[in-house]
Amino acid sequence: MLKKNNIIVFTVAILFIALAVFYISIEKYYFAALPFGIAMLLMALYSFDKMFYLIALLAPVSLQLRFFMTVENDLSLPIEPFLFGILLIVLFKFIFENKSFNRKLLTHPISIAIYVNFIWIVITSITSTMPLVSLKFALSRMWFITAFYIMTLHLFMNLKNMYRYFWMYIGSFVIVIVYTLIRQSTYGFFNKQAANFVVAPFLPDHTSYGAILALLIPFIFYFVFSKQFSGIKRSMSFLVGVLYIVALIFSYTRAAWIGILLSVGLLVLLLLKIKGRTLVVLSGVLLAVLLTFSSQIIMHLERNQQDSSDNLMEQVSSVTNIKTDASNLERINRWNCAIRMFQEKPIVGFGPGTYMFQYAPFQFSTEQTIISTNFGEVGNAHSEFLGPLAESGVLGALTYIIILVLTGISTFRVFQSDNSKEIRWLAMSLFLGLVSYYVHGFLNNFLDIDKFSLLFWGYTAAIVVIDVVYRSDKSKSISST
Repeated sequence: MLKKNNIIVFTVAILFIALAVFYISIEKYYFAALPFGIAMLLMALYSFDKMFYLIALLAPVSLQLRFFMTVENDLSLPIEPFLFGILLIVLFKFIFENKSFNRKLLTHPISIAIYVNFIWIVITSITSTMPLVSLKFALSRMWFITAFYIMTLHLFMNLKNMYRYFWMYIGSFVIVIVYTLIRQSTYGFFNKQAANFVVAPFLPDHTSYGAILALLIPFIFYFVFSKQFSGIKRSMSFLVGVLYIVALIFSYTRAAWIGILLSVGLLVLLLLKIKGRTLVVLSGVLLAVLLTFSSQIIMHLERNQQDSSDNLMEQVSSVTNIKTDASNLERINRWNCAIRMFQEKPIVGFGPGTYMFQYAPFQFSTEQTIISTNFGEVGNAHSEFLGPLAESGVLGALTYIIILVLTGISTFRVFQSDNSKEIRWLAMSLFLGLVSYYVHGFLNNFLDIDKFSLLFWGYTAAIVVIDVVYRSDKSKSISST
């Protein structure tokens, strides 16, 4: 019986591959995704949970169709067909099998904040200046939230599933790292310009690559220092962690460096056992000081004329150069455009996903740089906060910020509970990864990239599960799962 099943599986697999090759040979690239769709349907029917491990495994190495051909509507293969299929399956389950969903997880404050944020995206898509662009953006966000948040909420109720899911991604992303480092070695590891394009075709540029590395490093080192795992697992985690740190250094991603350093700073404060309330007060004092002396700070920054460089120390120094560094000046140009767009449409914005098509008229010639463009190249609004502000108005930015704040509150609630040390530090390791991107989000925006959204929404879902399932039930520990 087993041999017969194996023959069937291999026969079907060969037919799927042959069908995909045939469609590619006749340049019918979209139809080449059909076999993957059929395979996804079969997996959904017979082994739904395995589909999410497969997505985590495939996400880092998925490729955009635009790298191989000119397309009007880009597609990430093979992962996006899977995501669209999961969206249909979840909608079916909500209608006909809604009791299979955990209501405590779905009604958690973070979950509600995510729904509100998405609903506002839909509303502003209707009022958008470019409805088709916004509709595509809303649909993309919908299947990201469905697959990477709603379904992982239920998958992560067993912590072993959480570990498998994220380590599938971590292991697969090693392929991207090794590929990038090998390509980078041919240009020289201290070649900053090469660092920007050697990640292609897996990622658009070095900034998204660095953001993913920074997001994963705290979670990896949680395994290094957690005594519940075997010596072999901890040693392997250490080697993977070192590889990720080396990759982060040579990514030349200044925003990711800042994010991970601030995560380390928060970790130090936690190890010193400074209370959460004290951290909030210190943050408020720091913000007040920055606002009070903002003029003096800007004058000091304008005296820094160190441009981006192949030298690592000079690259770090260039972070604060807002006078001659083209990359920094272009970010300021994009931010100013976003603010002006918000001022023109403060309530509903120009529509989700429309910034790159609408910002050009809002540029001032005095603020443009040698890399300025009217076509949304070299990134988008370069801010996870100002982008929504321009595209979806004040509520677009506010609802996003609320998600971040609630995630932090939930994490510290778990961390200050009397649950097991492993549970508390698991939640904090996830949050430290997110903090690296919360900071990075002031300088870049990647939530429209599937590779990144998987981690961002997955980490958020993991914190919700720990808060609901493990904080309230002190009898549960990692070993009992």
